[in-house]
Amino acid sequence: MSETKSGSPKGESIYLAVGFLRRPHGVMGEILMDLHTDFPERFKPGRKVYLGPQHEAATLGSVRTHADNLLVKIRGCDTPESVGKYRNTWVYVKSSEVPPLPQGQVYKYELIGLQVVDDAGNPLGELKEILETGANDVYIVRDDKKEILLPAIPDVILKIDMESKVMTVHLMDGLI
Repeated sequence: MSETKSGSPKGESIYLAVGFLRRPHGVMGEILMDLHTDFPERFKPGRKVYLGPQHEAATLGSVRTHADNLLVKIRGCDTPESVGKYRNTWVYVKSSEVPPLPQGQVYKYELIGLQVVDDAGNPLGELKEILETGANDVYIVRDDKKEILLPAIPDVILKIDMESKVMTVHLMDGLI
């Protein structure tokens, strides 16, 4: 994955949220992290991550599982007080640093900007945002006049053509 493919139009890096730091745990500077990735095995000591809205660079010192989450130690933070400044902070990685997915699969961020057409070829707008809900994701498609919310389910999302940057959808009754 090249930086130009995954970067913003201005050439800046795209940061992907992969976790959320909750609260310090214990006395050695660990902090509880909720996972927001399908690849928790990629979190290893020495992994570079970016913290908060300013994308502050940090390195993981240790990583271990804790229930459905992880306990992570950030290098340089050896006490609950020092790591506490990251409480309620998003953890990011650069899109250019994630490995490619198997053939036919894409990361969600790669879908943003696709032109969306219905199964008759009529343009519906551009995929602007993806909402993560409990059951399935919802794709927000906008044009100059309207906004359409599309559930990301096989009955609605018929085809994604990343080469031509087009998503073909079937509009079920009540979606417009």
